[in-house]
Amino acid sequence: MSVFSKRVAQVAAVLTAVALTAACSNDDGASSAAPETTKETTVPISAITTSVVDPGAEPRSRVTFAPPPGIPQQVVMTSRSDIFQQIADQPQQDLSTPELTMPLTAVASAPDPALSVDLTLGAMTSPDSRLQDSLASSEGSKAGLSVQPNGAITALRITPAADSEDIARSAIEQAFYQAVYRGVAFPDAEIGVGAVWTMQQQVMSGMALRQVTTATLRAQDGNRLTIDLSITQEPEARVWNLPADAGTLNIDTFVMTGTGTLVVDLGAPLPVDGSVTVHGEQTYSDPNSTTKLRQATTNTVRWSGQ
Repeated sequence: MSVFSKRVAQVAAVLTAVALTAACSNDDGASSAAPETTKETTVPISAITTSVVDPGAEPRSRVTFAPPPGIPQQVVMTSRSDIFQQIADQPQQDLSTPELTMPLTAVASAPDPALSVDLTLGAMTSPDSRLQDSLASSEGSKAGLSVQPNGAITALRITPAADSEDIARSAIEQAFYQAVYRGVAFPDAEIGVGAVWTMQQQVMSGMALRQVTTATLRAQDGNRLTIDLSITQEPEARVWNLPADAGTLNIDTFVMTGTGTLVVDLGAPLPVDGSVTVHGEQTYSDPNSTTKLRQATTNTVRWSGQ
């Protein structure tokens, strides 16, 4: 293996756990091995710009979240990331994150003007035996969201339980990072059933990505709304500057798309049902040789009420 290939292999082993999953990179302060397990980590989430394509049918109204303060919501979030990587002609590596199911208790505070949503993690499960063995010590961990009235998340906070193991903490972080970029922000305009709008947002996942989500309001029953989502991502530059001064890679091909449906209750802080899956393939090359790095990724976030 060339010196370059060795460097890419080392960097990729770190990055692919969070790369291309609409997560935050280590540059944003997120790490799977925080020096203090009880220390709260706060990650700012990039702003969302919404634009109405079709306002939908009458009657129309502005959509805002208004969960009552102090009333707990019980919901289950399940996440999974499949990541397969190949460097040059080496054997393919499986760097996937096992499925993780997290019962959550969410409690919102009064908006000021954003909502503060406090989350408590219950007894988590995974079909992966190694991850499952590490999860018990993370029960009771805390997390939190800062949420605008239109549903846009502006910050994520994670406070692991004191005895959390690294493997569990990393899986929990990645699950939340996926979820915050798979939500719904409503436009500042009156909309009705059939409305279509776009959400544009920068996603940091080892590189800067431009994510465009097209939302369609499929149905509304009182405070409960069903929204179909279609997602595309593309890099903001054609060169990937690797972390830790590890060099650069040309981005030869980059395809990342997704679809899903979420059911939200305007009186609840978190989605009550639905799932979103994003998948794609990427090819990178060394600008100074013929070495190529190929990745195929799929990640899914599912929600269900308890």
